[in-house]
Amino acid sequence: MPSLQTALPPELANNAIRLYRECLRRAKYIGQKKYNTELLTGMVREQFKKHMHETDPEKIQNLKDDAARGLINHMLYESENLSGRKFSKSSST
Repeated sequence: MPSLQTALPPELANNAIRLYRECLRRAKYIGQKKYNTELLTGMVREQFKKHMHETDPEKIQNLKDDAARGLINHMLYESENLSGRKFSKSSST
């Protein structure tokens, strides 16, 4: 299965520090809107610190994919809000 990181710019996707910084930026942005900045940035920091010493390349790739998925989901959400269009199909039952 291809990596989700291909949807991100390569300079961001290939560098864990840049990915971390972008996740923190997004957390701060969302936190300012929802008034819970400390909580969200703390969650991002906790997840990155928890896996800081990971050495398994496959596990590292999965963790990066998870972070990329979060960034992509937020970008889609913001795009939908700005444009008024729905980019993803949600199933309603």
